[in-house]
Amino acid sequence: MRSLELATRNFKEVWRDPLSLGITIGLPVLLLLVLQAFGEFEEVFTPTSLTPGIVLFGFVMLMFSAAMTLSRDRESALFARLLTAPVRASDFVAAYSLPYLSVAIIQGIVLFAIGAFLGLEVDGSVGLVFLVIFVTAVFYIGLGMILGSLLPLAPLSGAYAVVLLLTIFGGAWMDLEAIGGVFQSIGNALPFAHALDATRAVMIDGVGFPAVATDFYWVVGYTLVIVALALILFKRKMLE
Repeated sequence: MRSLELATRNFKEVWRDPLSLGITIGLPVLLLLVLQAFGEFEEVFTPTSLTPGIVLFGFVMLMFSAAMTLSRDRESALFARLLTAPVRASDFVAAYSLPYLSVAIIQGIVLFAIGAFLGLEVDGSVGLVFLVIFVTAVFYIGLGMILGSLLPLAPLSGAYAVVLLLTIFGGAWMDLEAIGGVFQSIGNALPFAHALDATRAVMIDGVGFPAVATDFYWVVGYTLVIVALALILFKRKMLE
């Protein structure tokens, strides 16, 4: 019951802030509109190639918002009382994650709809594209849970900048192969490039799951590790 109350409260916190929601959804839309204008010069800026990268940019913003909410609550008397309640760590993670996951779904739908208006085409399975995007959203929000559990409010902006840069250099709106070198090696070791490679392969080349299975499982592996770490951190907080 306490976890349900906390989840309800967090939903209200997220959806009662129209300014924050407007920025979280509107800024990626604006960025998509601006960058796609360069599509005639660079293939990575065409709507089909660019939209998945902009979706990941929006997820970085959601990660930051989730981390800020948790970090702020962690310093309050409310959170201290909740930690004494007979609820599991998974209940806490779900209560803080689900509101932002709902925003991520809407954010993705809006961006893909605008991308389609601009000329985006999906030659493969739309369901497979959204499956990869959904798992990636869980990864980002789980990362927000970890950052919010570990960091006070002030350092969170620095963590946000690091994840944003890693997302961009993972190929969000640049050709990772054209960069090459150490940046390409780092990008290929992280989940961002694999999520983008999988979605773009399905959308542009029309491939099926077997062709993107390695990239997909790479993202799933990172997501499982991040969610497990978030659960471990919450358990530690409950025992302190």
